[in-house]
Amino acid sequence: MQIQRRSLFVTFAAALLGPAAWADTAPPSRIRGTIDAVSGQTLSITDRDGAKLSVAFRADTAVTQIAPAQLADIKPGSFIGTAAMPQPDGSLMAMEIQVFPERMRGVGEGHRPWDLRPQSTMTNGTVGDVTGTAGRVLTLKYADGEKKVTVPEQAPIITYEPGELAMLKPGAHVLILASKTPDGGWMADRVSVGKDGLVPPM
Repeated sequence: MQIQRRSLFVTFAAALLGPAAWADTAPPSRIRGTIDAVSGQTLSITDRDGAKLSVAFRADTAVTQIAPAQLADIKPGSFIGTAAMPQPDGSLMAMEIQVFPERMRGVGEGHRPWDLRPQSTMTNGTVGDVTGTAGRVLTLKYADGEKKVTVPEQAPIITYEPGELAMLKPGAHVLILASKTPDGGWMADRVSVGKDGLVPPM
């Protein structure tokens, strides 16, 4: 279990840091989609744009489960991430919120571009104030700044749990960090799978 949990934290440390974490190599791509079939160590995926992809994985490919969380789980001092849309006043409108387990504190801290939608950003930081109606306005602080984040009612809120390869089965919704192989295919470096049909929102 200790090795499995360590895999969880290493997985998201790399995935959420973005291109800077990959230094001299081409950064992996994020593949969002649904597993259609599993054959040996190959996943047949329909991505979010409807394209059919074949993604190989290894016996040691890290798997993380994405589970539902609640707004009440977010308190001053919580370490969270949010894919969000910048607003004219410089604040952010959350598209989703990730509540990190305590042992993931500091993962990917900062504010940077993201690829969920055009112009979207990813911000990871520590919650300061929790204000607004029903606590839906957060002050999110990171090393070199802070952002006000509004969390609309429809924004999904998730957290991370350890996963295993057995969770990769037809119908599962996944977010895969994958690298191109020399033959032009894809190799999964890390896979995040939604728990009980959850669609990874980030």
